[in-house]
Amino acid sequence: QVQLVESGGGLVQAGDSLRLSCTASGGTFSSYTIAWFRQAPGKEREFVAAINWSGTRTYYADSMKGRFTISVDNAKNTVALQMNSLKVEDTAVYYCAARSGTAVFRAPEPYECWGQGTQVAVSS
Repeated sequence: QVQLVESGGGLVQAGDSLRLSCTASGGTFSSYTIAWFRQAPGKEREFVAAINWSGTRTYYADSMKGRFTISVDNAKNTVALQMNSLKVEDTAVYYCAARSGTAVFRAPEPYECWGQGTQVAVSS
């Protein structure tokens, strides 16, 4: 059974950087797409970025382009989300999600497996 574990969240100030990691286990991921979503209090879960397991295709929400970078380390079964120039409005719980196949969906429903989430808090 596929399992995802996120790490790297924390409390930072506006303008700082954080690097989140998602470690996958329990499956063969060569045909998987991995995505990051986030959910702020009182808001719906929001697409952040996605990558195919080979790392050849990346996708970003418009508001994250230029600030966030998603990458994959196949040897470590890890997908990272580098977040730079953080803003107060980036405060949320960040979730890693996986689905088999190469199609990328910006809605959460098609993703089959989810991590437990990691909290990111950005203060002004």
